[in-house]
Amino acid sequence: MMNTLNKLSLNNEKVLIRVDFNVPLNDQGKITDDTRIRAAKPTIDYVLSKGGSCILMSHLGRPEGKNPKFSLSQIQDKVSEILEVPVIFAEDCIGKEAQERANSLQNGQVLLLENLRFYKEETKGDKSFAKQLSKLGSVYVNDAFGTAHRAHASTAVIASFFQKKKVLGKLLEQEVSAIDKVMNTGKKPVLAILGGAKVSSKITIIENILDKIDHLIIGGGMAYTFVKAQGGTIGDSLCEDDYLQYTKDLLALAAEKKVQIHLPIDVICAKEFDNDSNSQIKPIDSIPEKWMGLDSGPESINKFKSVILESKTILWNGPVGVFEFSNFAKGTIALGEAIAESTVNGAFSLVGGGDSVAAVKQFGFQNQVSYVSTGGGAMLESLEGKDLPGIAALRA
Repeated sequence: MMNTLNKLSLNNEKVLIRVDFNVPLNDQGKITDDTRIRAAKPTIDYVLSKGGSCILMSHLGRPEGKNPKFSLSQIQDKVSEILEVPVIFAEDCIGKEAQERANSLQNGQVLLLENLRFYKEETKGDKSFAKQLSKLGSVYVNDAFGTAHRAHASTAVIASFFQKKKVLGKLLEQEVSAIDKVMNTGKKPVLAILGGAKVSSKITIIENILDKIDHLIIGGGMAYTFVKAQGGTIGDSLCEDDYLQYTKDLLALAAEKKVQIHLPIDVICAKEFDNDSNSQIKPIDSIPEKWMGLDSGPESINKFKSVILESKTILWNGPVGVFEFSNFAKGTIALGEAIAESTVNGAFSLVGGGDSVAAVKQFGFQNQVSYVSTGGGAMLESLEGKDLPGIAALRA
């Protein structure tokens, strides 16, 4: 079992926490979405309540060397506002000033270090850089799921300098537990909903979850490759011709494993990739020439809804239409509504992966599902069955 925060005495400890404060900033350096900072609050609050102090380290963006545009000083006030405590800022993450600030930190205080990626050693997983970071604290907590799939200095290498005192933060614990519910311990029937544009980007996930699920809904752009593989005509819809045989093999494999695959029946198609384009509803396997499918049709929505309402564990990764266009967002919204209803009825629902998280936030479903993952790439690699370096390092 992984060690968690509540297994440690934190009184008088300087707790070095890898958070994910890689938040979006506008041109004025103001935060446009503070979800990631709020997600770290329970871990920080817990450490402070147990008599420890917190040293927060994070990256922001992809700077090439030191660049004020990517300085974490821009988020100091917002972090302080969310945590409801003053936050001290160190203008470097290693070296004399950072060490002095860490040494003088009192119990109950919070120190925010400057952007880790101002040093290329961070992404290179440099051991001596990790060692310098490790000297700042007496306990190491990884609470950055968004970077747990990277073997960086602050996410994986650093853990080796903390023998017994390295643990999962509360956010990381939730993420690991949510994925475990879908993959191993969830009530049956288990449903995975995979959308988005490409079959190729989801192959490893599909192959890894087929043994764990009972139903698989395939929507969005990737559905057209399946339809064409079975002889349907899809007009100008998205299609990966290189994967036609693969999708046939996948359908056969799913049948062998007794997994029911649900494809759309009808779609809303348009002449142009444009919100105001003429549209019509057509069976998915007979889309006219020069037309392209951009959203799930009403029959598909009803079919998907009945599968969702029968399921007890639901994973949603990827939208089922071009939800950025209001006229082609109905399928994705209906999916969110059905998942919310199923959740109220007792199902466990996990939403993860960039576009589905964006859709859930855009349409206000984030508090109506069981869990919304904070890490796109890390979540996908977990579903692919990969051992994430940032989590594996806490076991070693």
